[in-house]
Amino acid sequence: MAPGNDRPGNGRSGAGAGADDVGQAREPSPVDSAVGEAAEAAALPRKPGRAESRWLRGLQGHARGPLMIAIAAPLVAGVLVVFQAFLLAHVLDRAISGHAPARDLLPGVIAFALIIIGRGLIGRVGEEAGAVAAERIKALLRRSLFSHLMAAPPAWVRGRASGAMASVLMEQVEAIDGFFSRFLPAMIAAAVLPIAFAVTVMPFEPIAGLLFFVSAPMIPLFMALVGWGAEAASRRHLNAFARLSGFFADRVRGIATLKLYGRAEAEADAVKAASDDLHQRTLAVMRIAFLSSAVLEFFAALGVAGVALYIGLTYLDLISIWSLPLTLQIGLFCLVMAPEVYLPLRVLAAHYHDRANALAAVNEIGAAFDSLPAVGAEPESAPAPAAARPTAALGLDIGRLRLATPDDARMLLDGVDLAIAPGEHVAIIGESGIGKSTLIEALCRLRAFEGDIRLGGRALADIDEAELRATMAVLGQRPHLFRGTLADNIRLGRREADDAAVAEAARLAGVSAFADSLPDGLATFVGERGHGVSGGEAQRVALARLFLRDPSVILLDEPTAHLDGETERRVLDAVVAFARGRTLVVATHSPAVAQRMDRIFRIAGGGLLPVPHRRGRRDGTAAADGQA
Repeated sequence: MAPGNDRPGNGRSGAGAGADDVGQAREPSPVDSAVGEAAEAAALPRKPGRAESRWLRGLQGHARGPLMIAIAAPLVAGVLVVFQAFLLAHVLDRAISGHAPARDLLPGVIAFALIIIGRGLIGRVGEEAGAVAAERIKALLRRSLFSHLMAAPPAWVRGRASGAMASVLMEQVEAIDGFFSRFLPAMIAAAVLPIAFAVTVMPFEPIAGLLFFVSAPMIPLFMALVGWGAEAASRRHLNAFARLSGFFADRVRGIATLKLYGRAEAEADAVKAASDDLHQRTLAVMRIAFLSSAVLEFFAALGVAGVALYIGLTYLDLISIWSLPLTLQIGLFCLVMAPEVYLPLRVLAAHYHDRANALAAVNEIGAAFDSLPAVGAEPESAPAPAAARPTAALGLDIGRLRLATPDDARMLLDGVDLAIAPGEHVAIIGESGIGKSTLIEALCRLRAFEGDIRLGGRALADIDEAELRATMAVLGQRPHLFRGTLADNIRLGRREADDAAVAEAARLAGVSAFADSLPDGLATFVGERGHGVSGGEAQRVALARLFLRDPSVILLDEPTAHLDGETERRVLDAVVAFARGRTLVVATHSPAVAQRMDRIFRIAGGGLLPVPHRRGRRDGTAAADGQA
């Protein structure tokens, strides 16, 4: 099923959307967009709750191995810190108090240097493991979100701005990187190492250890107070970033429409204003981050200063709280350990905003997808091969079908009943906007409907997506051509098709009529959205995709639009010949197309009215008059 093109300027994407349906939503004007975005800017995003935190932590299981290494690295490095501090205090004590010669101190100095190198290597391994874990989780999350997006109903997709959804898959997912690569290891280290260091110091100098126990918890407490403001600022910042991404993408897509209505300069000013708003929000986040760092440094400095003051006053015999003498080695050991006690907390504070950013990003993901989707499910499998479909044509049975416009402002079809026999060819006609394209979309499950549609006796909702795509072929009014050769775009109908099959499909669809005049023929490159070919030529390329398929049911929406009379006749002959033995439903304005069908129905007054016509034979000659 070929996806339809995005409507210029509205930022909403659709699958096979019909331009002639009144059911399509009115294209918003720039004034409407500006009002809506101003209202959105005024609303503060919902604060993430426990569900977001649980969902974020649930992602850890998808990169457990690298995460364990990233978490263990600072803990192992912390063990080396104790040996490093003890060894440094021992060497200095021997050099100062013991007057040991340099050669006796050399083994200790070498061991000290090796410990420093070991800490550096362990830190590097931890950083690499954290980066690997974050990249693995981000890749899995993007695949899961993309799979969820592809499996969503077209009506749901139409209600989302494509720029905003792209921002979710890129920027918002990227925002969780720091949570796994930096914050989680820092959080575990901050929870374990200060207590472990205080316990280690306690047997040598209980007062210094007690100071560590009292001062260290003050840092997380004040960090949490500052962190509440940082989290709210991060939510506002990410919301503004997503809004700007969607805003900019939609304006670039609709630049032609904006210039046509003289709104290009006004929208450029609006983009600049949104950019300035994002700039201010970014500075607000940075101010809070600097405040958090200042609070941390203040209490860490107080803790180090308190230990240093106690040891200095003890050496001067100004205070004597502990009865055992304070040797130079023990004093140096406590002084060297004092900054290390607060270092894990300082690292946590430096990366605390990564948690706020990640929670804000998860909140945006949940808002964009209406809920937080399950992560870890593999993307949908490719459509089943053509051989798996039923070889016989399948009938379509419609019962009490009701179709409304997307905004439910008007009913297009109300209580329609129609039985299409297997192998029958039916035309649906009517004025523009009456609902022909909407009916085609409903028949292939691209549009929500009320009532009952059965394909081959089975409810449409009960048929697996892969089976439905293998059984049914759909061609919309505005088929999408991707950047690549004409042959590549035709081969999208059946990727394993060889060159001979592609060439034959191109001949049947009339692609060869214009491709043969090009220097590279079917190897000619076209741009995204068919840039370089006309609308009629793009339509023929899409028809060629159809001729590579082997469907039981064919649904066509204006298949000969943009074609001249002679080309229409040739293409119609090929379509009718290809549809022999298959069920064919065509929505069309063309009398030539309608007359070649077995039955014609007109949409009027919310119903399907049979139209008497002089039925054309499959070879195009006239037959006896008949009435549906």
